[in-house]
Amino acid sequence: MNDPTPHAHPDRKLLLTTRIPVRWGDMDAYGHVNNTVYFRYCEQARVEWLEQSGSAVTPDNPVAPVIINASCTFLIPINYPATVVLRMYGGEPGRSSVMTWYELGVEGDERIYAEGSSKVVWMDPRTGKSVPLPEDIRAEVS
Repeated sequence: MNDPTPHAHPDRKLLLTTRIPVRWGDMDAYGHVNNTVYFRYCEQARVEWLEQSGSAVTPDNPVAPVIINASCTFLIPINYPATVVLRMYGGEPGRSSVMTWYELGVEGDERIYAEGSSKVVWMDPRTGKSVPLPEDIRAEVS
């Protein structure tokens, strides 16, 4: 997890690296992080990136970034105690959207424990219709 360039996807740009402590309550009956929590980890990274990029998810923002799909492939179980190292990547922007990808690892281990993705679309919350991608976001992911 030290190399910030995804080996199989040179067209993806690293947007954010964050660390998230695994909480005891994140685990399920099998003693590893529940599959739904991985989506929360990705959500946390996405929100951190949006806040840093000026597209914070707040009721007073005239445009709202939302996801229209999300996926995750679970490769190795994550167990407590651990700190998740999550890398978030962006791809080629569209008119109103950008694809994002996630690599989840564990601090102190080079392996990738899970891989995920989500498509983020910017919309007008009053109409529910998509709007053009903000120029600062477009510049960041290009």
